[in-house]
Amino acid sequence: MESLRDKYEVVIGLEVHAQLKTKSKIFAPDGTEFGKEPNSQTSPITLGMPGVLPVLNREVVNMGILTGLALNCEIPERCKFDRKQYFYPDLPKGYQISQYDEPICVNGYINIKGKRIGITRAHLEEDAGKLVHAGADGLAGSSYSLVDLNRAGTPLLEIVSEPDMRSSDEARAYMEELRNIVRYIGVCDGNLEEGSMRCDANISIMPKGSKTFGTRAEIKNVNSFSALQRAIEYEIDRQIEIVEEGGEVVQETRLWDDNARETKSMRGKEDAHDYRYFPEPDLMPLQISREWVQEIKDRMPELPEAKRQRYMGLGLSEYDASVIVEQMGLALFFDEVLKLGATPKIAVNFIMGEIAAYLKEEHIEITDTKLTPENLAELISLIEKNTISNNIGKQIIIDMMKTGEKASSIVEKRGLSQITDESAIKAVVQKVVDANPQQVEAYKGGKTQLLGFFVGQVMKETKGRANPKAVNDLLKEILG
Repeated sequence: MESLRDKYEVVIGLEVHAQLKTKSKIFAPDGTEFGKEPNSQTSPITLGMPGVLPVLNREVVNMGILTGLALNCEIPERCKFDRKQYFYPDLPKGYQISQYDEPICVNGYINIKGKRIGITRAHLEEDAGKLVHAGADGLAGSSYSLVDLNRAGTPLLEIVSEPDMRSSDEARAYMEELRNIVRYIGVCDGNLEEGSMRCDANISIMPKGSKTFGTRAEIKNVNSFSALQRAIEYEIDRQIEIVEEGGEVVQETRLWDDNARETKSMRGKEDAHDYRYFPEPDLMPLQISREWVQEIKDRMPELPEAKRQRYMGLGLSEYDASVIVEQMGLALFFDEVLKLGATPKIAVNFIMGEIAAYLKEEHIEITDTKLTPENLAELISLIEKNTISNNIGKQIIIDMMKTGEKASSIVEKRGLSQITDESAIKAVVQKVVDANPQQVEAYKGGKTQLLGFFVGQVMKETKGRANPKAVNDLLKEILG
């Protein structure tokens, strides 16, 4: 299949649904908190009862504008809502209020790995409910489904990309950056597992050099970055196999089964006319003044790409900057440490080293620990003043994360202050040299890499408290 892939170009576009973090729904006062008792966050409006009218939540519009600006979109002066007709058990009204030909955001883009990915539009709409099928949630062996309408009416922003991606790697990078953006601006928590961010992938293939896109298939039910990549890779191979055997790819919606590692046909893919859109008669078109847009723009926090560039300007590598930005909690913590005057490189060494390893091992976030930016900044200050060595800092940082204790307190309690008295260090160095005559002879015979061995022995004798520079200088002097 690898050799066959060389004959084709892959075309990928993503439709990402971001659930907006409002306290109430887009057209109703019901709550939006995840995990509540089924059907406990509903109202006559959500249930589509006769005579009820939707009322637009202003905060939903604010978040839509903010996201559009973060995605470099134009915000038209007018947008409107439309009825999208389709019938499903988790959609009580029998239609969804969405936006069709006049969305809130148009013509945007984001950059990933030096490539610009266009964003056709981003439009507001209401979410549907959720079906709990047989075999799930204790229904094993049953032959029916239950409906939970808590999610119905939750505000969504659907972000539709241009078909600009050409590999599963690019699609994943785009999705990851999109999640970074919506999390940093505070409009969505980006939790794919809980469904607050969902992705449908449109995939097609065409012969290399062709300018005509092939027939696309839409892949639904993708709930992780790795699943997105696997689904795309499978679908590429499936379509190539069909074409190579003389068949034609059918326009359809397919589901990704991550356990079976395959896509399965769900239904024929609808076109816009199948939904019979028409303007929502119960909602007036929305006029968005330039003053309103500017007011939202003035609240824009630092975006992930700007943060990465700032970190690199402080001397961080592109890799370090990217990893920190990817984990928003770490990035915000790092920024607080920097505000306290800590040296960026020492701070990032701790954050990327001992701190990150501990968080990974414990499966927690930095906010789940008792380490404060003030305590890490103090630890760095102690190292820079030569009060303690960097190694001692590495030894106590985990205790600081577990207990919240200040570095100075731990150092004083355990007697960990760095030994800077040259005569005291020299005595230990001489003791180590005298105890290892064979290594001394080898060092003098040209095996200068043994200097590290001697340094290690001295640090062991002093329990890591000796000043490393003084140790190195004295060893070189004594060993000759």
